[in-house]
Amino acid sequence: MAVQTKRSFCRFCHASCAMLVDVEDDKVVAVRGDKEDHLFNGYTCIKGRQLTDMHNLPDRMITSKIRQKDSSFKDISTAEALALAGARMKKMVEDHGPHSVAVYCGTNAFQNSAVLGTSYAFAQGIGSRNWYTSVTVDQPAKVFTTARYGMWMGGGNTFTDSDVAMFFGNNPIVSHYSGGMPTSSPSRGLRDAQDRGLKLIVVDPRVSDMARRADVHLPVKPGEDPALLAGMLNVIFEEKLFDQNFVAAHVDGVEELEAAVKLMTPDVAARRAGVEKDELIKAARMFAGANKGRVVTGTGPEMAGNGTLTEYLVASLNILCARFNQEGEKVSAPMVFNPLSGMPKKAQVAPPTPMFGEGFPKSRIRGLGHLGKEMPCNVLADEILTPGEGQIKAFISIGGNPEIAFPDQQKVRRALDECELFIQIDPWMSASAKRADIILAPSMCLEREDINNVSDAFTEEAYAHYTEAMVPAPGDTMDEYEMLWWLAKHMGIEMHYPGGSVSMDECPDKATVLDLICEGSLLKPSKAKADAAALERKGAAITYDELHPVVGPADPDSENRFNLNAGAMPSELIDYANNDPAKDGFNFRLISRRSKHRYNSNGHPFPKLVEKMPTNPAFINPDDMAKEGISDGAIIEITSPTASIFGLAKADHKVRPGVISMSHAFGDSEAGKDDVMTKGGSTNRLIVDDDHIDPITGQAIQSAIPVRVSAA
Repeated sequence: MAVQTKRSFCRFCHASCAMLVDVEDDKVVAVRGDKEDHLFNGYTCIKGRQLTDMHNLPDRMITSKIRQKDSSFKDISTAEALALAGARMKKMVEDHGPHSVAVYCGTNAFQNSAVLGTSYAFAQGIGSRNWYTSVTVDQPAKVFTTARYGMWMGGGNTFTDSDVAMFFGNNPIVSHYSGGMPTSSPSRGLRDAQDRGLKLIVVDPRVSDMARRADVHLPVKPGEDPALLAGMLNVIFEEKLFDQNFVAAHVDGVEELEAAVKLMTPDVAARRAGVEKDELIKAARMFAGANKGRVVTGTGPEMAGNGTLTEYLVASLNILCARFNQEGEKVSAPMVFNPLSGMPKKAQVAPPTPMFGEGFPKSRIRGLGHLGKEMPCNVLADEILTPGEGQIKAFISIGGNPEIAFPDQQKVRRALDECELFIQIDPWMSASAKRADIILAPSMCLEREDINNVSDAFTEEAYAHYTEAMVPAPGDTMDEYEMLWWLAKHMGIEMHYPGGSVSMDECPDKATVLDLICEGSLLKPSKAKADAAALERKGAAITYDELHPVVGPADPDSENRFNLNAGAMPSELIDYANNDPAKDGFNFRLISRRSKHRYNSNGHPFPKLVEKMPTNPAFINPDDMAKEGISDGAIIEITSPTASIFGLAKADHKVRPGVISMSHAFGDSEAGKDDVMTKGGSTNRLIVDDDHIDPITGQAIQSAIPVRVSAA
């Protein structure tokens, strides 16, 4: 059969790059960027270019498996595995109640457009509070705590229209899912923006790809992000650089915040944050003096502790400088397939939107509770290990790898081993899959229909891409949403989506499910599917300019205002300013970093990516290596107050002194000195999940970890 070229998009990471897929004999033989796509212009990242290997990997699981008494795995048909799992979970719910079943959606689950909505409908159908996603692993404060200070219904300024952009601990050139920039060819987008005059401020302990291009780079000391932000706010208040008209019209709690930041003078803030005072002042003036712009954060600042305080101060910067779209302007992210896109867009503050606290379901652990719809991941291991009413007996992990993604690795491993029924949906024998009782083999991205709903939030136009399956799914694989439907059927429960219920007599097709999930969005996925099929360039993306929302006028009687004193956050800042903790004997801070050769825990099975990055190097400033007597390329032991791991020391002058920079989500719980060059050290072994946690989100410190180093 001749090679056929079809149009699709990448679902390795959150960019959703437009791609051309070459197919021969129902097999993917090559992928490349679609140069005719006006948004991506042929751009793809190195990870996405591994889709061919991903689908054709020899040890990919195309048959489901079940654990035997001797701990070996035996092939089992997916239908039989689902029936068995459904029957066991039905009995567990009858005996132990609905909260005995938990569902976790990891990074790969986000790449299947029907999984989050279907898994939530599944958990709701059971009546379980235990629905988790990877959002609460790395950035819960950004998503769930900022709404209490107020949200602008017109959205924030676009990157394309900005005069200044401030990136706080994120690196969009490497990690598309970091906000603030469109996902299409980030290097080119940044270069074009700077050519038109954009001023760039980057806050990062190392000279990252973004920092190399910055007008101001602030190499903040890990974990001291609030000091830097408070110092900038101090300058903005002292010099009256904030938008006084906007603040008078829309903002309360200003006096309390101004009083709190008085403690953080530029001298004090710069000293604690480890940056130059003059550069801090320059950044504050540069940001506040621009007409439009935004401060955006990555996962690093939240993972470094004080996540809620950091996000509050970032929100305060944007609010005080009025970094929002006004009446008559297009919204910055139309989000074609997101139900939020259908909400009113007005030049006013939205009504209060509680996302946690009173009225939300509670965990049994550490007094934590739901954030929005989900339970924080940092209670999951203890919810499995702690006996009593509500104990999790069955755990379904979809597209995730908890053993190497969650903090407190040894506890997570113990929880996975002790869980009565652990089901891992995984195309490879990952670290977590090795612990499973049942492994369900899913179809993969080019073998299923999908929409680009994950990248919606990072696209500045009403860009919609509905892709058909490029090739048939091999072996006995199945789309994850279908697996969940079958589990629900075997358990005798119903599934309700925002757009209504589905029949439990026959599994619905993907477009039907996507329409139900996207109810209230700008465009029905089924409409996008039909429109794409009718194009001359069949299957290409479509920009629906006529659907792009425009910010309308404020309601005449609108009285909602931002409240910068909500949650007594200025008091939290004062407490932080008066508490400068130090860990005796741990003179380094280990920070997380993104790798262009990995996407969280994804990429480890792919030969070309492994060839580029076979281990997890520990990047250290050369001066620090000399002081510690460590040579470049040596194997070192990295010790925290909790545990030790091993790593390959790599000299890097771009890392600030006193810092070690390593990727998170590497290795597994068995990685050690002897296999450091093939597995790499797992940084989540160095931390626990019940000490120095955020009191609202439950997030543990996963970056800025106090450590010491020695030759192994």
